Amino acid sequence: MKRTKTSKSWMTEHVNDPFVQRAKTEGYRARAAYKLMEIDDKDKLIRPGMVVVDLGAAPGSWSQVAINRVGDNGRVFALDLLPMEPIHRVQFMQGDFHEEEFVQRFEELLEGRTVDLVMSDIAPNISGIPTSDQARSIYLAELALDFASQHLAPGGRFLVKVFQGQGFDEFRKQMEGVFRSVAVRKPQASRGRSSEVYLLGSGKRN
Repeated sequence: MKRTKTSKSWMTEHVNDPFVQRAKTEGYRARAAYKLMEIDDKDKLIRPGMVVVDLGAAPGSWSQVAINRVGDNGRVFALDLLPMEPIHRVQFMQGDFHEEEFVQRFEELLEGRTVDLVMSDIAPNISGIPTSDQARSIYLAELALDFASQHLAPGGRFLVKVFQGQGFDEFRKQMEGVFRSVAVRKPQASRGRSSEVYLLGSGKRN
């Protein structure tokens, strides 16, 4: 199939992207690693000994960052429908994180520990229909918020990718009902023309 003009320009931009080049050099699976690093450096999300859950983790760059920062006593759970190549010390579970049976298996693996941080960099498969893509993006964010509200310890934090557009303000209000504060983050590694931002919920309510 012939590449379209748009896909060619995206590929050129991607290949020349400094964060893509840096990820290859430094051994990260995707440029998204630098988005998490920047937010973490600013907001001190990940600390030694924490339990972190990475929703929609594949290919694994956020889990790579998290496992390096939680240290030997911390744990990182990577959950995804898609397969993912193993990462040393990261517990990967393949399946649907809002199915009851899957959640039960996850809770068994926690072995009584509580979750300190849930993070989600999930994006829908783009159909090219903006209203449909936006609705699916918000739906995925809502599923992630539901998981976070069920599993985070009181005071825990939640970081989620959301695209600005229809439903964004309503979703932010949902987060404000679960967390004491909600902040917007737009890391440098996010492409400037993209409507993607990250919402950070801090201080999960009891």
